[in-house]
Amino acid sequence: MNPNESILASIEPASTPVHHNWIYRRVALPILALLRMGATPEKLAWSVAVGLLIGVNPILGSTTLLCLAVALIFRLNVAASQIGNHIVYPLELLLVIPFMRLGSFVFHTEPIPLSPKSLLESARSNPIALTRQLWHWEWHAFIVWACIATIAIPLIAFALTPLFRKLLLRIEHNQYPIISGT
Repeated sequence: MNPNESILASIEPASTPVHHNWIYRRVALPILALLRMGATPEKLAWSVAVGLLIGVNPILGSTTLLCLAVALIFRLNVAASQIGNHIVYPLELLLVIPFMRLGSFVFHTEPIPLSPKSLLESARSNPIALTRQLWHWEWHAFIVWACIATIAIPLIAFALTPLFRKLLLRIEHNQYPIISGT
């Protein structure tokens, strides 16, 4: 048994069978472990909320470092913020184009052409102009995302806090006792 499995096995609820689904192993058990190690429900909720929202920002490839920086600056739980960040990765890919379209609408710029033919034609005819335009679309999308995140992060944190408090109470009442990992 590797070290991660033994840690996860040590916090497995005694009253439930061992679950093998991804969300349980990669989200629920680490959150339970963080609560068990002394993370407060409030800080954990803010950390996960920040991770979730940073995880869907429209600048592809920036989420892990941005999430780490924000967690360190605001003294959040880095592990919890990264859990939130990584579970929403598929949403990031789905939301890039809507954020770019919303950014174009808000900033009154021409929308991003979604046909591969028009993008390829622009890349061939004037690659520098296309690069500049892509930067504008990304920047505008990022600003729109930041405005939405500013409102959504506290809402998500306030919604998660009671859930994490209930989990902590269950832990304290030994409903999630430590069991042997061997």
